[in-house]
Amino acid sequence: MTDILQITNLCKSYQSGFQALKNINLNISKGEIFALLGQNGAGKTTLISIICGIVTPSSGEVLVDGQDIIKHYRGARELIGLVPQEISTDSFETVWNTVVFSRGLYGKAPNPGFIEKILRDLSLWDKRNNKIMMLSGGMKRRLMIAKALSHEPKILFLDEPTAGVDVSLRRDMWELVKVLKDMGTTIILTTHYIEEAEEMADRIGIIRQGELILVEEKSSLMTKLGKKELTLQLQHALDALPNSLLIPGLKLAPDGFELTYTFDSNGEQIGIAELLQKLAEHHIAFKDLNTKQSSLEEIFVNLVNAGAHHGS
Repeated sequence: MTDILQITNLCKSYQSGFQALKNINLNISKGEIFALLGQNGAGKTTLISIICGIVTPSSGEVLVDGQDIIKHYRGARELIGLVPQEISTDSFETVWNTVVFSRGLYGKAPNPGFIEKILRDLSLWDKRNNKIMMLSGGMKRRLMIAKALSHEPKILFLDEPTAGVDVSLRRDMWELVKVLKDMGTTIILTTHYIEEAEEMADRIGIIRQGELILVEEKSSLMTKLGKKELTLQLQHALDALPNSLLIPGLKLAPDGFELTYTFDSNGEQIGIAELLQKLAEHHIAFKDLNTKQSSLEEIFVNLVNAGAHHGS
């Protein structure tokens, strides 16, 4: 895969001395969906704003399809579509005119067929003659995406795309992102809805206090950091665990009827089979067992909190 975006040693400091971004290095492949997760103020919007040429970096380099965003500003900027968090459009204009105008801003020749396709893909076609003020919040958000796609960018940035959007629209957005990916668009989204990243992203980056603390394939992130939990419903209550069962990760519920064993899939702890063997040796019978795996949300919370304890 070729990289469409290369970020090298990117830093941003403000005059106040606040360091918004610290030495960010990141490569993104063509056609990838990359989710950038972080709490508010972690640096997500600053990073996007620099790539989109809205904010000037203090140091470092950003190449969009090989073009430097500072030296080749126009060329690089043409390759990028940005859907900002804030919805801002001229309410008296029609949907069609707004999208056509956005395309023109990039000096692209008119292409009504392409605009029609975008509006159809975004379920906006039957609203094409409506004034923007007549649209619902969800439709306005789709319109922002249509505007961002009007000049056929290669990379689309979605900054918190579903913030304040109802659940059904969020699902539609996810479907739409998959359609865009199939069209070959590279998509970078920032979100604090973890399920959004879990649903859509190929890779996930976690940013904390201006530092990219982790970039990982979603699947391997879930395997590597995901804890598994085994719950056993016992037939008879135990007063306490026998000494040979005092093993890391094994806990007895206060009522004595439930054992929980938390382990990671490739850790040093004993496996489930071995645990069940030990229980059998102690004649501890159970009537039911369940396993569950931690979600990306739990992994994210643990990672972000881990940093908070090291004195930020």
